[in-house]
Amino acid sequence: MDELLKEIIKKIMKFRDERDWVQFHDPKNLAEAISVEAGELLEKFLWLNIEQASKLDDKKIGKIKEEVADIFIFTLYLCDVLKIDLLAEVEKKISINAEKYPVAKAKGTAKKYTEL
Repeated sequence: MDELLKEIIKKIMKFRDERDWVQFHDPKNLAEAISVEAGELLEKFLWLNIEQASKLDDKKIGKIKEEVADIFIFTLYLCDVLKIDLLAEVEKKISINAEKYPVAKAKGTAKKYTEL
């Protein structure tokens, strides 16, 4: 694992542990927290058309960065509680998606794999 990523994960877990928050971090509540943060991210795009969503000002981008970070943090907490090796699972999922979406069929289309 990349050293910077290891350090960031260590900081995130230390932050949680110093506050004794692990007692609140059951899988259900963490999954809900991820969903809430994803909703907050989505809210930043509410009522914007595609052009507006593609040309965000620095203030809006700053808020989006915060929500993305929150999602990442809660995802790491969930993986910690459930003993999931996130990077290994991402690698597996990339392989699964490569089979579902072969370049020859999926390139340039947004169709779901069942429609290719």
